Amino acid sequence: MPRRRQAVTIKHVAADAGVSLQTVSRVINAEPNVREEMRERVQASIDRLGYIPSIAAQRMSGSRSYLILALNDRDRTLEAWRARQGSDWVDQMLLGGMLKCAEHGYRMLFELVDTHDDHVERELAATLASLQPDGVILTPPHSDNPLITGFLQSRRVPFARIGSKGKNGGIPIVMGDEDAAREATQRLIALGHRRIGFIAGSKEYSLSDWRKAGWLGAMKEAGLPVDGLCLRGDFSYDSGLAAARALLELSPRPTAIIASNDQMALAALDAAAQMDIAVPAALSIVSFDNTPVTTFANPPLTAIDQPIAETVSCAVELLIAESRGEELLARPVNIPARLIERASTGPVPVAG
Repeated sequence: MPRRRQAVTIKHVAADAGVSLQTVSRVINAEPNVREEMRERVQASIDRLGYIPSIAAQRMSGSRSYLILALNDRDRTLEAWRARQGSDWVDQMLLGGMLKCAEHGYRMLFELVDTHDDHVERELAATLASLQPDGVILTPPHSDNPLITGFLQSRRVPFARIGSKGKNGGIPIVMGDEDAAREATQRLIALGHRRIGFIAGSKEYSLSDWRKAGWLGAMKEAGLPVDGLCLRGDFSYDSGLAAARALLELSPRPTAIIASNDQMALAALDAAAQMDIAVPAALSIVSFDNTPVTTFANPPLTAIDQPIAETVSCAVELLIAESRGEELLARPVNIPARLIERASTGPVPVAG
């Protein structure tokens, strides 16, 4: 049988160039304390041998690990994967994070952590000890979990907090939730709607109240009633169905509903169908997140597009900058969302 070609390692480069492993590592990491003659010598060996630097080689200098760790909530992620309902939050995280990491010679690792586990600090300690990441990206609800943020602070691990205003450390990054909800409400008002219901998300997430605040602010600015028009779900389809039915049983019922995520918006769409309320002729529906399911709904859902990939990409960039000792300015960083109009919204129905 033909022999497999042996992979070229940092040891081969060091032997070929006649230098130490540490010198090769310093050249790979573009560190300043290497003479130009030595740098050229090592680079010539790298080119001649066809060596491709590995993370292990990059880590030999001891200053950086070249790893960014992203944490997502275990229960909610597994539930979404098993349900196969078209949520692409994790896909968008990986898209934005992995591409940005690759630009800087980093790798992004993805881990699931149970935010409700009393032993979350122990779990994090084991993860950090084995990976030694240069930075950690927290997603909701981890972003505002004091056990997690406090632990990372105590270990002096840089971390970015998506969906948090970061009152207790870290790099806070928001996605314009309040402004987006305000814009969606104002758009419905411009279409003539005066009774606009709102299905809020779980209080466990700070962004739930930011979205509610955007709706509430726009309604009050327009002098429109809000009493009884806001009900709370927990981002699940069932909670959205119950809230939508309750709103549509009001008299007079709302002519438009904004739901705080796609699953609750789909539930509102189904509730309307079950009650023979035509969308958008008799009821307009706006969603949050803009996952793939919104385009396959009937009718396709008007949705606020959450810039998840762009936000995680920004988090990676900021964490790498912080690991290099660069000064970060404005906080929280705001990556604005945008409203995408589709067939689920239209003018207020004309009383017949």
